Amino acid sequence: MTDAVDHYARLLAEHYTWMLGGDIPAAASGQLELLRKLGVHAEWGTSDASDDARGEAVAVDLGCGPGTQTLALVRLGFAPVVAVDTSAHLLAELTATHTGTGGAAEALRPLRRDIRGALAEAAPTDSVAAVVCMGDTLPHLPAKTDVTELLGDVARALRPGGHFVATYRDLTAALHGTDRFLPVRSSDDRLLTCFLEYVDDDTVLVHDLLHTRSAAGWEQRISSYPKLRIPAQWLVEQCRAVGLEVRHDETGPRGMRVLHAVKP
Repeated sequence: MTDAVDHYARLLAEHYTWMLGGDIPAAASGQLELLRKLGVHAEWGTSDASDDARGEAVAVDLGCGPGTQTLALVRLGFAPVVAVDTSAHLLAELTATHTGTGGAAEALRPLRRDIRGALAEAAPTDSVAAVVCMGDTLPHLPAKTDVTELLGDVARALRPGGHFVATYRDLTAALHGTDRFLPVRSSDDRLLTCFLEYVDDDTVLVHDLLHTRSAAGWEQRISSYPKLRIPAQWLVEQCRAVGLEVRHDETGPRGMRVLHAVKP
């Protein structure tokens, strides 16, 4: 078993865009619509901000991956968008996609860093119009205390009226037997399946089984890493505890939990 950072470096990063369907701009369009429905926009980054809060609409994408949320935030008019990830490979993909689709260089600020502590480095207090942590990033943190500390950083960084959006899988309901084998994606040259092993009330061990085909035949690679089991009500309570007002919390597309909160 390894941690999430090593797991992505060793196995998933080079295949992550393929996992998402292979078309990042198209995937970004889906995220754009989700953010719009939640009321996230870059008119001073908030629907609630006063005239005194006007200025550049900075957004931070925690765990940006190849950029589906980052590109959506750019399209919404946020600038700059600070894109945080530990994977140099995924940050390079994001930058190439942003440039290739005509994005302005100054609209994107890639930051290779663990999401823990990234806001303290990238964002002064009360300066950020939106923070997103989407695509099941929160469960990659090592412990629930890290989630709580991250939410405190979010509340500190957001300007009044600023938005926080998280999407994640609620893994608290255990699957059993063969239901624990989950097909992720398959194509002519790749097949990815994951297997879930429930360790305790807070942790599930994810085993990713990747098969790739070359001229020499099929090759199997396996890697495992722990993910947090985050109860939806617990996350709502943690947001409220740091002073965020939860406006939306329900299961969204593809079974992902969607939480939207605003700093009063």
